[in-house]
Amino acid sequence: MSASIAAPLPLGAPRRAWLTDLPVLLVAVVWGASYLAAKGITTTHTVIAVLVLRFAVVLPVLVVAGWSRLRALSAAQWRGAATLGLILSGIFLLETYGVVHTSATNAGLIISLTMILTPLAEAAVTRVAPPRAFLAAAGLSVTGVVLLTQGGGFTAPSLGDLLMLLAALARTVHVLAMSRIKTVGSADSLSLTTVQLGSAVVVFAVIAAFPGTGASPWAVALDFGPREWAGLIFLSVFCTLFAFFVQMWAVRRSSPSRVSLLLGTEPLWAAAAGIALAGDRPGALGLAGAILVLAGTTWGRRAADKDAG
Repeated sequence: MSASIAAPLPLGAPRRAWLTDLPVLLVAVVWGASYLAAKGITTTHTVIAVLVLRFAVVLPVLVVAGWSRLRALSAAQWRGAATLGLILSGIFLLETYGVVHTSATNAGLIISLTMILTPLAEAAVTRVAPPRAFLAAAGLSVTGVVLLTQGGGFTAPSLGDLLMLLAALARTVHVLAMSRIKTVGSADSLSLTTVQLGSAVVVFAVIAAFPGTGASPWAVALDFGPREWAGLIFLSVFCTLFAFFVQMWAVRRSSPSRVSLLLGTEPLWAAAAGIALAGDRPGALGLAGAILVLAGTTWGRRAADKDAG
């Protein structure tokens, strides 16, 4: 992998670009649904325990499936993937505590700022300004997110809002780090995902061992019923394993800004999940916001294609 994130692997024809974009868009869909799932099984006192269980559920399967490739990783690749895992653990800590301490409306709006932060951070690192059309498209998408989330009302800033803002910054760092850490470039995505999740589990388990960090993972697991376990499996398999495997795969074949823009449709899918599963009604402003999000991401994709070409 090149050290420069300004020179992603060429996608070629638009048809090949869609082969990369569609899995990333599906990640945005499951992440959007994760707000309802997380709120359904997590409280202030069970955040760490749920995170331990969420990652531990899929980690043994990954280790068994990719054991030979894990053993083939060099020490430098292990260090690079573990570094990404530390960043990943920070993202999940910030997001999960943030969702617990703020409204889903605020969470979806604030985390969407990753769409703006990533191209700006990329420009600062590479000293290459992003295309104006791309920034305009991202701004249009964020405007759409604002309209989309106004049905629930934007409350006064809170601790949860600050945590979600920090999570957006951490997401940006994670996307850029995946592109810039040279040592992980030649390793397969399965091994890198396994090491990342393993590193995150270690972080969460260490935190859980300290007094005052909430209920233990074992106690929470025993207290879970079928509904809670279904929510946990969804968060583990789809929102964690599938999502970050696809993200690592896609960022090698696209650009961090393009991947982040597609993932920025997450609030749109969160609203869709709310309408379908929780009976939310976005109203005229919400519908207008959904249209702007779709228009902005489509425009941004085309701007990214033109710039890459």
